[in-house]
Amino acid sequence: MPLLFDMSWEDLQSYSGSTPRPHDFDDFWKKGLMDMESINPEIEYVPSNFNPSFADCFDMYFTGMGGARIHAKLIRPKGVTNPHPAVLIFHGYTSNSGAWIDKLGYVAAGFTVVALDCRGQGGLSEDVGTVKGTTMNGQIIRGLDDSPEKLLFRQIFLDTAQLGKIVMDMPDVDESRIGVTGASQGGGLALACASLVPNIKLVAPIFPFLSDYKRVWQIDQAKDAYLELQEYFRHFDPTHEREEEVFTTLGYIDVQNLTPRIKGKVMMGVGLMDTICPPSTQFAAYNKIQSEKNVLVYPDFGHETLPGHSDAVFTFMSHL
Repeated sequence: MPLLFDMSWEDLQSYSGSTPRPHDFDDFWKKGLMDMESINPEIEYVPSNFNPSFADCFDMYFTGMGGARIHAKLIRPKGVTNPHPAVLIFHGYTSNSGAWIDKLGYVAAGFTVVALDCRGQGGLSEDVGTVKGTTMNGQIIRGLDDSPEKLLFRQIFLDTAQLGKIVMDMPDVDESRIGVTGASQGGGLALACASLVPNIKLVAPIFPFLSDYKRVWQIDQAKDAYLELQEYFRHFDPTHEREEEVFTTLGYIDVQNLTPRIKGKVMMGVGLMDTICPPSTQFAAYNKIQSEKNVLVYPDFGHETLPGHSDAVFTFMSHL
């Protein structure tokens, strides 16, 4: 095994995170879910011009937190009305739900597939939030100078949960056979969704982002996808007088504080050379999962394609 820049393999297996867990964390998310459930989603299905012979494709829209219209790609096996499994796919930071064709393998195997566009990123979802303080260089810090309820990732996490519940309510989907997956931000959102909707059966995050912000800072990896942490302190708290307050607030949207809620079976993929989402931050989330779980480790790989892992995720989901 190569020399690790982060932690030893032994320490990774017991590491439990550095970002504080706010004292009212459970109440915060209980209220968030109540707020979400009070929304009329006003679901709309717009047929797509992409029409493979074996699938029906739709641009789906629903109303999320703050009245934002959220977009997702929805693909159903053509002519299948009996309840069948579904997979929710979440994309990487700043990106979008991707091409239709990327999802057709699951549809050909009899799955409904739904791929979310995160609000404020590269897709079609609306970003209607207004907050006090900075909106510069990233969404982790969006709302940090306002109340915790204004944190943008609170809204995005709840968008994933609302999407999960919408899919579970579809008459042709078996609500007991739902899986979630994604890489990087998508991996973090898969963990968040499965935490907020514990009935999700299978969870397949790949090198999850949005975990253990304080650890990222402590090992000087606040760069690339986490650069906004450094930029926030440089511009708004250069002497770190508010450091404890900042990281405690970020604790509300830190997935390693959510993962003890997961009930589904988890298979996580980790590259031990990952300098974008350091392995310790990923294991902080993984080690707190109390349900059945397994981690596939790629010692020589970083934040990149993990050879064969997409096939492993497909095989994992085939057990739905």
